Amino acid sequence: MVNGNVRQPLAENGNPHSRRVLLVVGGGIAAYKSLELARLLQKRGVSVTAVLTAGGAEFITPLALSGLTGTKTYTDLFSLTDEVEMGHIELSRAADLIIVAPATANIMAKAAQGIADDLATTLLLATDKPVLMAPAMNVKMWEHPATQRNLAQLKKDGIHIVGPEEGAMACGEHGMGRLAEPETIAAAAERLLPKPQGVLSGKRIVITAGPTYEPLDPVRFVGNRSSGKQGYAIAAACRNEGAEVTLISGPVHLSPPPGCEVVQVRTAREMLEASEKALPADVFIACAAVADYRPAFETTHKVKKERGGLTAIDLVENPDILATVSQMEEGRPQLVIGFAAETDDVIGHAETKRARKKCDWIIANDVSPGTDVMGGDRNTVTIITGKGDEALPEMPKDRLGAYLAQRIARKLSAG
Repeated sequence: MVNGNVRQPLAENGNPHSRRVLLVVGGGIAAYKSLELARLLQKRGVSVTAVLTAGGAEFITPLALSGLTGTKTYTDLFSLTDEVEMGHIELSRAADLIIVAPATANIMAKAAQGIADDLATTLLLATDKPVLMAPAMNVKMWEHPATQRNLAQLKKDGIHIVGPEEGAMACGEHGMGRLAEPETIAAAAERLLPKPQGVLSGKRIVITAGPTYEPLDPVRFVGNRSSGKQGYAIAAACRNEGAEVTLISGPVHLSPPPGCEVVQVRTAREMLEASEKALPADVFIACAAVADYRPAFETTHKVKKERGGLTAIDLVENPDILATVSQMEEGRPQLVIGFAAETDDVIGHAETKRARKKCDWIIANDVSPGTDVMGGDRNTVTIITGKGDEALPEMPKDRLGAYLAQRIARKLSAG
């Protein structure tokens, strides 16, 4: 079947270094989760091409898959057009990994016995690439001796299995047989896919992100509204371009970027210690909104209102992480980048900050009320390098992360 207005099969989705997955979607109510799986894989820098079985097409459409993946969705083994454009043998070998999700009892049985009577099972028999199956079926079907024999044979043949999980099912029964969650499948796929290759391959990058919380007592702290989204987006983009990334994160409500080493901290002093421990690196990016001050004293008990409450808080200055790394005498990263979140005279304050802290770049953004940058999904920045300013248009934070990864690579190549 041919779907119009989509890119060519196994396209790179704009990334010439993208890793590739062929996603086979079997029949069953859990097929809807394959759409989320495709999205998660793409967030990890993986291009996805889908094969939809006849059973799967009873639950989701080729158009839905093509709309998410940006590539043609294949359905028919005997399509003359598909075989001319990309034969099933080439399709089975063009990807780095084949994922079958959901893998029904029927698909598992056919694959275990070497039966190839439709496009999906023919691809599984013809491929020379790793295969990851995510089973999903009724608990009794999963427990049946035939399914367990087929499972054992598939494992013996080198097929990788993720799940199933235990829980309530659409049929009303409860037990083992639920499709593993898309995030779990994506994580299993990451372990089987080749490491990302890109313009930052071989480079080591340390990034700080999120706020710091400076404790006042066991339940209160001095902090800020940083969500960590921009730092996490930059970390993911650098990892997608092949860099070895250490992300030092303050308290946020975000999933760790795939493939990054994540170090969780709470205070500015902990963030500085983790930053120094993570060095040496080629690049240090101070994206975190570090509290400039902390309470001079932290009590071991909650301050009660009946005791008079708080009339004043004595504050002391926190260590300056960006200045510390920028002014290292030995082991300084080749490129040190800071962020300047300002509410007025954004460029002027940022240029002063770059000169004072002696970093190479400052990325200035306006966080005044109404911009929704703090906690939002979009950002508008100006890159200040000392050799000129580059004002970028407003864009999603993940797109800005990808742009910065490319710009950093160009700088490292130029020396």
